[in-house]
Amino acid sequence: LLASAVGVSGAPIVAAQDETDCSAIAGGVQLPETVDGKFNIGMVLIGPHNDGGWSQAHFEGLQYVCENVDNAHVAYMENVAEGADAEQVFRSLARKGFDYIIGTSFGYMEPMSAVAEEFPDQQFLHVSGFMSNEENFGNIMGAMEDFKYLSGILAGSRAMVDGNPKLGYIATFPIPEEYRLGNAFMLGALETCPECTMDVRWINTWHDPQIEREAAASLFDAGAQVVFTGADTPAPAAVAEELGDKWGITYDWAGSCTSPACLTAPYWLWGAEYARIADGIVDGSYTPGWVYFDADSQGMGLYGFMEGEEPPPGIADLPEEDVQLVEDTLAAMLAGEFD
Repeated sequence: LLASAVGVSGAPIVAAQDETDCSAIAGGVQLPETVDGKFNIGMVLIGPHNDGGWSQAHFEGLQYVCENVDNAHVAYMENVAEGADAEQVFRSLARKGFDYIIGTSFGYMEPMSAVAEEFPDQQFLHVSGFMSNEENFGNIMGAMEDFKYLSGILAGSRAMVDGNPKLGYIATFPIPEEYRLGNAFMLGALETCPECTMDVRWINTWHDPQIEREAAASLFDAGAQVVFTGADTPAPAAVAEELGDKWGITYDWAGSCTSPACLTAPYWLWGAEYARIADGIVDGSYTPGWVYFDADSQGMGLYGFMEGEEPPPGIADLPEEDVQLVEDTLAAMLAGEFD
């Protein structure tokens, strides 16, 4: 039911909603069409929609919108590079008549800003940046630092149990978001492992499975016991499983933490936020600006600790007080009581 690839020419695959089934997505190499009489929503992804991370989380958010926003028609384009390519895609979607266009990568910010000025009657939403014209170009992000902090608590505890206070972090680009999230992870680790140190590998990409694997292997080779990632694929857990005595923490998508060597995964649930904004555009209550949702929005989670989830194997032998610290802190976050 899902199509994912890049065309022979390197052009991004395009997909549009099947009108009868929100889970059935058709692929193609042309821009998706709008549907007359519908509220048309277009999403642009930096990677493939089934990347096992960031883009897949957004894609599932789009499916949620399809299922929960009245009279919505949704479409997406994947593997769209930041910069000039993204600007061309945003402009083309606007010309097609999409009412609500979502860009899901930091480097889409300025291209989307420029296109929004050309199409004042359509709404544009950018994920993870910091720009807004407060008219038809808004910004959204969530407090993922909360969940990276919790992941750090678990990583520090794991490192102490294993007798190796060395952690690793795969960082993407040197932007405020990545510094904020990496720092939050280490602050959490220091709660349970005061002597822990963190080695960092900057990879300058959001999605490159081979580079991510190489970065994870490099960190493990340098002595890291637990490796976390700010990128898109489950590479740290996959490499850790091959080594047999190491641990990885994946990111972005709940389904990324399937390896027995996956300690946990902080993940996104974009659907409710996207749907809320869509409804607000339709009824006129949405004002573009800066949305920064916190843990109590239910827009994020920590794998193994949310309702209905079983803790991964690597949690079983951690000190009870460390696991309780995570559970209590998470409960406070979800109740809106954690600063």
